[in-house]
Amino acid sequence: MTDIEIARSTKLEKIVEVAKKVGIEEEDLEQYGKYKAKISEKVYENLKEKKNGKLILVTAVNPTPLGEGKTTISIAVADGLRTIGKNSILALREPSLGPVFGIKGGATGGGKVQIAPMEDINLHFTGDIHAITTANNLLASLIDNHIYFGNELGFERIVWKRCVDLNDRQLREVETGLSGEKKIVPRHDKFVITVASEIMAIVCLATDINDLKERLGNILIGYNKQGEPIYAKQLNAQGAMTVLLKDAIKPNLVQTLEHTPAIIHGGPFANIAHGCNSIMATKLALKLGDYVITEAGFGADLGAEKFLDIKCRKAGIKPDAVVLVATIKAIKYHGGVEKDKIQEENIEGIERGIDNIYRHIDNLKNKFGLNVIVALNRYVQDTEKEIEYIKEKLAEKGVELSLVEGWAKGGEGAKDIAEKLVNLTEKEEDFHYMYELEDSIQTKIEKIATKIYGAKGVDYSEAALQEIKKIEELGYGNFPVCIAKTQYSFSDDAKNLECKGDYNITIRDIQLKTGAGFVVALAGKIMTMPGLPKIPSAENIDIDENGEIVGIF
Repeated sequence: MTDIEIARSTKLEKIVEVAKKVGIEEEDLEQYGKYKAKISEKVYENLKEKKNGKLILVTAVNPTPLGEGKTTISIAVADGLRTIGKNSILALREPSLGPVFGIKGGATGGGKVQIAPMEDINLHFTGDIHAITTANNLLASLIDNHIYFGNELGFERIVWKRCVDLNDRQLREVETGLSGEKKIVPRHDKFVITVASEIMAIVCLATDINDLKERLGNILIGYNKQGEPIYAKQLNAQGAMTVLLKDAIKPNLVQTLEHTPAIIHGGPFANIAHGCNSIMATKLALKLGDYVITEAGFGADLGAEKFLDIKCRKAGIKPDAVVLVATIKAIKYHGGVEKDKIQEENIEGIERGIDNIYRHIDNLKNKFGLNVIVALNRYVQDTEKEIEYIKEKLAEKGVELSLVEGWAKGGEGAKDIAEKLVNLTEKEEDFHYMYELEDSIQTKIEKIATKIYGAKGVDYSEAALQEIKKIEELGYGNFPVCIAKTQYSFSDDAKNLECKGDYNITIRDIQLKTGAGFVVALAGKIMTMPGLPKIPSAENIDIDENGEIVGIF
């Protein structure tokens, strides 16, 4: 059976019943049909003084192009904890339409461990990402309208970009304002994918609607001839943008196929943004559940680093344990095994590629000071010999491995890791960040590059150095840093899978995000507008004669 067939064969509970499991009453829900709902902000306010549950972060090794199943493992762990009698709850990101119609597919898990209704979540869901797209583009239109009617603020350089929640490489570089109307000023511009929009980051980092409005007003949108910054609040844009986002800021409640409550909210990518769900969703989950399972995108060098250095710092939280997801195919992939041979038993390839796991463990355990367990997401082609080899190698490093078979067995296939996590979350940690906010921007970048990526050093373009200088002169040098980098490698070269020998990280551009409150450093050839593959998933997505969606995975 396909994922969508498995999901449809499962009888879901009405969302009001799911909510009751974590103490949310029907009056505190805004229902979107029978199986989806927004959660009222009153719920968190009423629980503010309640002790937090345990926070479990799920991250991963550097992935293959099809991903390694972080969301699948996250759901399996939550269901596994419920299976052993624990009050668990999920706090995950919303899927972007880019991957859904691209190569990776949706982000609702797989097999017997899915969040549902999967078609709704993978497509329009409750409209959050559409609202973010509209708010982003409203600001863009207000900027150009202001310039059309005289440019009172004196825009000389515009840094705000339009966005769309699709992979569309044609929009990476565009010419706008070509209608020929007398007052319109043509401009070379570009689009970003919505999940890379600063408004997505703002929604995920805001603590309430008032904080959201203030952050929206603080967005840097351009500079005048004197090089002075111009902000969205100077256009009085924040009120209308907040109105568009008044529902999008509320976390969404759904369920797993085993009826575990799941809060799904926000969806920044980890390779080009900060890669975590919203602070509001995570903090609410910590009040509702005894064990909260959340996720950081892509490999731990990206998602986990940003979760810890940006989100945890801003939210005042930290994980009590970290699950590092690995697959045997990813280990072989990073050991140089060719794609067409990756399903064959290959101990030598695993021996070469297992260093990728070691490096992530070292970062999480010894540099961030966190408790770590490795979850091996089992695939049907994995052999006992390969599994035992990895288990023995990790035992030599003092790290437990749990074989997770959630895809095939649901929560029952994750009981082992659930029990181990209960014990692991009780152990003390010595958590610390990779840099201090008082460090210079270059120092922050270099600490991440050398400590987490294992780079020898950092090279900067002249444009990046000039931008850093300007940012520090404007007084924003104490912002955390969000590095946009390929997810496939510790380096900034997607093809350098094994990362042997010395390499530098190249920072080609710097972007200031005054609303989100961080600085983005673009490394290597990373782009903020992805493209579709030769055969996109969109070609296989359809609606049949019975009105049912097919082809989503």
